Amino acid sequence: MRGRIEALIVAATLIVGRTGARAQAPLPAPGPSGALFPSLLADPKEPEFFATYLWQRSSRLASRLGAVGFGQTFGVLGTRDWQLSIAAGVFSQFDLSSSTADLMNTDYLVGLPLAYRRGGTALRFGLYHQSSHLGDEYMLHAHAQRVDLSFEAAELLLSRELAHWRVYGGGEYLFTHSPPDLKPGVLHAGLEYRQPGSLVRLGRLAAGRLVAALDGRSVQDRGWQIGWSFVTGLELADPLLVPGSGWRWSLLLKGYSGPSPYGEFFRDRVSSLGFGLGLSL
Repeated sequence: MRGRIEALIVAATLIVGRTGARAQAPLPAPGPSGALFPSLLADPKEPEFFATYLWQRSSRLASRLGAVGFGQTFGVLGTRDWQLSIAAGVFSQFDLSSSTADLMNTDYLVGLPLAYRRGGTALRFGLYHQSSHLGDEYMLHAHAQRVDLSFEAAELLLSRELAHWRVYGGGEYLFTHSPPDLKPGVLHAGLEYRQPGSLVRLGRLAAGRLVAALDGRSVQDRGWQIGWSFVTGLELADPLLVPGSGWRWSLLLKGYSGPSPYGEFFRDRVSSLGFGLGLSL
């Protein structure tokens, strides 16, 4: 029941945020990326729409996993230099190695990020809530016990754009959390590259360019082990808009190694490789 309520909250947040984004006048593009603080390409927790097929190695997770996401970050108030947004997302993983494709885990995320930009330097500070739930079918078939994982956290990230590269770093602090012994510290950094110009062009419909990113998240609860996430592939966007703004499709090769990014399995270690389709609005 709690999971269904949180899903409804996230869905309502997305609808309200999207309506508000349409109602307000569009802000001018503040920088070369077309956004105050562009979404992180390789962060598994970044709210976006995606579907990914993964081959995975883990002690409890399936060898073939389907990971899907439903989420977005919507600006609701701001100027050329700063913007307050609503971020909401639902992230689920399915066991594709079983005939029933059981839902294994779902993470719900709702937050209020505040972004500030000056030139090629951008800052994002936000408060967010995350909770996680095992799928009913998986619990039945695997006789698994649910861990009550939920927390509220403060995040601070600083990024710098250098030509076609972007570097960022910062961290998080979990100021309330369950289970009680969950250690609160997270360090977070990464590097991104976007090809100048376009690799392919479909007339006035879309332009595609090569993108690549490496994201590292060090978690105190796992003895500061680092979870490495890598993506590379093609990003398709409206050729008439500033790069990084408007709708964007992505076809990406994805790899991960480190502490599990899936809530109910947060104390497991996983490695995976796969490919996925993403959409940003």
